[in-house]
Amino acid sequence: MDMGQDTEQGQEHEHGQSQVQGQGQGHEQGYERAEVWGAEIARRYDTPGTGMFAPEVLTPTVDRLAALADGGAALEFAVGTGRVAVPLAARGVPVTGIELSPPMIEQLRTKADEATLPVILGDMATATAPGTYSLVYLVFNTISNLLTQAEQVACFRNAARHLTPGGRFVIELWVPELRKLPPGQAGTIFTSEPGYIGLDTYDVLRQRVVSHHFNFGEGTEAELTRSPHRYIWPAELDLMAQLAGFELESRHADWTGTELTADDRSHVSVYRLPPRA
Repeated sequence: MDMGQDTEQGQEHEHGQSQVQGQGQGHEQGYERAEVWGAEIARRYDTPGTGMFAPEVLTPTVDRLAALADGGAALEFAVGTGRVAVPLAARGVPVTGIELSPPMIEQLRTKADEATLPVILGDMATATAPGTYSLVYLVFNTISNLLTQAEQVACFRNAARHLTPGGRFVIELWVPELRKLPPGQAGTIFTSEPGYIGLDTYDVLRQRVVSHHFNFGEGTEAELTRSPHRYIWPAELDLMAQLAGFELESRHADWTGTELTADDRSHVSVYRLPPRA
């Protein structure tokens, strides 16, 4: 999956550049997620009008989330620089965010103040925001930034704790592309274009994938950044939801409600808590 280049195929995540210079394989190699989202990544994260900020990507996302909020308040896990939260709040939906990275919050504050968009500094799997919400959402594959199954289940449970009865938890996530992985081969190229090559290397026993992003110009040198993730099958995601008390309400290929097929590379899944009896 392309976690930072291929917006057309829905393969970014809210921290769509989850890229670490040099070595990287999550907590096991000695860095914390808060360190990944440093000042340099935050500074160059926004690409107004292009990529994941393009109107054709962002507008359907905000439209659907506004409808799912159904007149209530929304909470975004891993709010980042406010790519989705700021335009959603502009629609009149009260939005609060949870974010692990202070530099990302600083970038968000150039667009919206604390009164307009409150943000809690903390981990989306454990942090608590005040109040209750009709909608919690997690976009552009960010749940895969949690590198263990236990953390991912905790994220579902944290969403459930914040929701009112009948509230919804929305996840946008890529479908693992292991069908493209030839037997005996650990990696695949997902994008090759002028100035950029992206490849994924898999650890299928632990459901880990590292995306390697090579950016280069006319010379002989290239910049390498890497993004570690734990991939989740849709059926496993549904089981995580059940453990947290959710039921699957809908699953589509995109934010406009396109029917999901076996060939689609990403999905938007809506989970819902039971209404109060």
